[in-house]
Amino acid sequence: MEREVVEACPNELFIGGKWQAAAGGKTLAVEDPATGTTLCEVADASPADGVAALDAAVAAQADWAATAPRERGEILRRTYELMTERADELALLMTLEMGKPVAESKGEIAYAAEFFRWFAEEAVRIDGGYQVAPNGQGRFLVMRQPVGPCLLITPWNFPAAMGARKIGPAVAAGCTMVMKPASQTPLSMLKLAELMTEAGLPAGVLNVITTSDSGGVMEPLIRDGRARKLSFTGSTQVGRKLIEQSAEQVLRTSMELGGNAPLLVFADADLDKAVDGAMLAKMRNGGEACTAANRIYVQTPLMDEFATRLAERMAALTVGRGTEEGVDVGPLIDAAQRDKVKDLVDDAITQGARVLTGASVAEGNGYFYPPTVLADVPRTARLQKEEIFGPVAPLTAFETEEEAVRMANDTEYGLVSYLFTNDLTRALRVSERLETGMIGLNQGIVSNPAAPFGGVKQSGLGREGGSTGIDEYLELKYVAINVD
Repeated sequence: MEREVVEACPNELFIGGKWQAAAGGKTLAVEDPATGTTLCEVADASPADGVAALDAAVAAQADWAATAPRERGEILRRTYELMTERADELALLMTLEMGKPVAESKGEIAYAAEFFRWFAEEAVRIDGGYQVAPNGQGRFLVMRQPVGPCLLITPWNFPAAMGARKIGPAVAAGCTMVMKPASQTPLSMLKLAELMTEAGLPAGVLNVITTSDSGGVMEPLIRDGRARKLSFTGSTQVGRKLIEQSAEQVLRTSMELGGNAPLLVFADADLDKAVDGAMLAKMRNGGEACTAANRIYVQTPLMDEFATRLAERMAALTVGRGTEEGVDVGPLIDAAQRDKVKDLVDDAITQGARVLTGASVAEGNGYFYPPTVLADVPRTARLQKEEIFGPVAPLTAFETEEEAVRMANDTEYGLVSYLFTNDLTRALRVSERLETGMIGLNQGIVSNPAAPFGGVKQSGLGREGGSTGIDEYLELKYVAINVD
């Protein structure tokens, strides 16, 4: 079944509605992170291929913008239905290229499909405005129109959802696209392009280029001037470079960048809910998520019991290949990521952190790292400052609310925080003071297609999802009317 699913997936570039090889016939290998072996080869785009994709998007823009909103919405709705019908196949494909357990992959497929359903409904709700001028001598007409061709860049950790979160509103708004998925996980996006074509998406609206040379292919497109928007999900370091490149043509930008999420557990919290929430916030996607709880702060009276329970839950998780029955945690994406997690844990241990469970790399093939809980993690440890992107839960005690908020905000990032307390006034007070774009209050998950996802500080610009998600793909135009 695994081989059939991989072989049924397209492996070429998708430009102007056609599948085609890369210029020069170059290919790149897609690896199974559970075994370290090659799953298949896909086209490795050159800068010339990137320009061809942008040419196709530009050529299709005017007709697509003029397409009826209802028609755009119906295409999105059909895509949602196709993804739902074929969830098993799509989930297995994702697990093979990314590593997460099939059950988690199915959850991501459902989550990704919801973006298409949500924006199918938003497509027919793009509104404007009409008002009388304050002096009564004229009228103001305000309309919202598609921003134009968009460049979309997605990461490897959620290979379907991160693309759907960008494609959905772009299609709904009437924008064409050049999509570049991560080189580690291109198959899910190639398959999605195939499904959207089946759903009726016209040629040139969505173009997909896979490449091992992201900078070399995408920078010329960013500087080209014909694309009018760039949306990127990935590291803050790369995001800064893309913003700098975008400045030359004054592109609209949406940036969903790194995270360093704090999770605060106050002494009055429901301990069962706090442990459950910490497991969700930490272990979604095996910890390879920008929303993962990176720093867990527990008020001293609850620390011992919380640490014991969390360590027991983490130690009970089964690590293995995501396609196997009963596996809870798959491999990390590649050797570099596994080595980074190991280095961060080793650094914390060297500085005095105590290992409650895990912290030893298993021998054998694949990029596995065990679920790990560290107690008494010092403020100077690297994993207090750097995004872990792995199944590691660092615990630090705090005494007062003021101290907890100060430690939570002591980071350049500001994507999401998690807060557990049964005190309503504290919940409101701390939520207002936390410097993040999202907060999980007594729950360990915040992502929802119907809610605005995004951060502040070095975690990015703009919002994806929710009723504001489509705004990122629309421009305002004001028409002054003389009625005399």
